[in-house]
Amino acid sequence: MVIIGIGNVLQKDDGLGVYAASYLFENYTFSQEIEIINGGVEGIHLFNVLENNSHVVVLDCLQLNDSPASIYAIPAKEISGYGLNNGGAHEIGILQCMDMMELQGKEIPEAIVIGIIPGEVTFSFGLSDEIVEAFEGYISVVLQYLTKHGITHTKNDNHTTLQEIMNRAKDPSGVMI
Repeated sequence: MVIIGIGNVLQKDDGLGVYAASYLFENYTFSQEIEIINGGVEGIHLFNVLENNSHVVVLDCLQLNDSPASIYAIPAKEISGYGLNNGGAHEIGILQCMDMMELQGKEIPEAIVIGIIPGEVTFSFGLSDEIVEAFEGYISVVLQYLTKHGITHTKNDNHTTLQEIMNRAKDPSGVMI
């Protein structure tokens, strides 16, 4: 299984998926090997990741008509086009990569998007207050999904806070997964 955090840390809440992937990587040990990827705004560059994995969890923001910080877990095939990073006129997002795989007759991985409705998407680092308050609940949904698929987790002794992870994104010498 692979977990891919999608988003742009330069656009406030849009960076949630990247922050969440880093948070999981740094704070948990899993019973099975899980690859956790900072997919950022890579889009088409994640095509090979999709081709080489049978089960994908995408962490992202969703553009749905609901209150900020509402959390959803939706099979990717049901939401093509609703992610903030779904691509645009000049780019291809991760969900469009799955559409391309289908058009090429390739096997599409089992994929789910665990998404959250953003509060603010502006040119700024960090997360809005609504998303920060909902963050632990969001992580809990991801962990519940993994547990449902037979992957247990243990919280590491050394804990990295969400704030530390967000601060690192601002620092060019900081390490993000």
